[in-house]
Amino acid sequence: MATNTGQMGFLPSGGAIFCTIPDILYLPELIFGGLTLALVASTYLIPYNPQAYVISVTIFCFIVSFFWLMVFACGSHRNKSSWASADVAYHGFATVLYPSASVLLALVTIGIAQIQTETTLIYQLDVAAVVFSFLTTLLYFIHTIFSAIRWKSF
Repeated sequence: MATNTGQMGFLPSGGAIFCTIPDILYLPELIFGGLTLALVASTYLIPYNPQAYVISVTIFCFIVSFFWLMVFACGSHRNKSSWASADVAYHGFATVLYPSASVLLALVTIGIAQIQTETTLIYQLDVAAVVFSFLTTLLYFIHTIFSAIRWKSF
C-alpha cells in the first residue's frame, strides 16, 4: 500500500517521483535555490568571501539536486537501499551547508542595511535572497527527514 512517503522499501522512478513526498521536493529546491543564486549573483559581491561562499553552496546544491532528480527520473537507481542512504546523506549535507550560507547572507544583508551607500535595490535583492535561502534550507531539511523515514523502511 502506498503512503505519503512512498511505498516501503521502494524508490520511485520516472513520473512517480512527482507523487511521493520526499521526491516531489526536488522541484521547489531547484526553483528556490536557483532564485537564491540569481538574486545573490545580481548584486555586488561585497564582501567577497561570504558572498562567494553563498554562491558556491547554491551552485553545488543546485547541480547535485538536479543530478539526483535525473537519477530518480531516469530510474538509474534500480531500487537499491544504497541509493536511499546516499539520498539521505546528500540532503543531510545540504541541510548543514544551506543554513551556514543563509546566516552569512543575512549578516551581509544587515551590513548593507547599515551602510546604505548604495541604492536600496541592492538591499531589497539581498533581502529576497535571504528569504529564498531560508526557504530552500527548510525544503532541504524536510526532504532529509522524509528521505530518512524512507531509508529506515528498507
